[in-house]
Amino acid sequence: MPLLNYLEPGEAFPPSSEALSYPNGLLAAGGSLDSHTLLAAYRRGIFPWYEAPQPLLWWAPDPRSVLFVDELHISRSLRKTLRRGKFTLRVDHGFRDVMQACAAPRDAQLGTWIDPAMIDAYSALNAQGLAHSIEAWQDDALVGGLYGVCIGGVFFGESMFSLTDNASKVALVTLVWLLKRRGAVFIDCQIESEHLNSLGARNISRVDFENRLQQTIAMTPEQDTWTPPANCGELI
Repeated sequence: MPLLNYLEPGEAFPPSSEALSYPNGLLAAGGSLDSHTLLAAYRRGIFPWYEAPQPLLWWAPDPRSVLFVDELHISRSLRKTLRRGKFTLRVDHGFRDVMQACAAPRDAQLGTWIDPAMIDAYSALNAQGLAHSIEAWQDDALVGGLYGVCIGGVFFGESMFSLTDNASKVALVTLVWLLKRRGAVFIDCQIESEHLNSLGARNISRVDFENRLQQTIAMTPEQDTWTPPANCGELI
């Protein structure tokens, strides 16, 4: 069994070919969550995930779940929700609030990997204009959303939540709408899920993912804006 790489703060990541097959994609432990390390990781297709009391763990799974912006599937029921315009769409209005909502325990889940250190780290990226939250509001209540990191033509999705039917799906449709206007190519969904597959995500090999990543992270946005439409109905 290969030994897991342990990183000192500031140390470079090993090649993804050294990631373990079980657990799938576990590449390294240690390092830090500073902005430089996080951005270096994302540019290599590596992301952090851990649960206390584990050390900081870094992953590059194979295969990789990806949603190409031109392959988004909007069901008939979701189209009806969008036409009703029941949500107000906002971007970066409550970034930390979105992360904290994503961190809330779900079902039988005992803990969360989105701890205060994670929230501080991604909030720092948000302050630099590199991490964003896409939010669905009803009246003055945040009822759904997602957050992630955007570099060039790729959005690295981290987590999403929903407190009412379809709220997170509306946030995802809004994200795709925004990414298309920026000329972006795909969303990194990291690990396959039925929820994301129903919206058009699919698996590609790690090699394919990394090749596509290198072609897209250097892209310059066609429109450098994160302003959502005034009404949900404009998304379709």
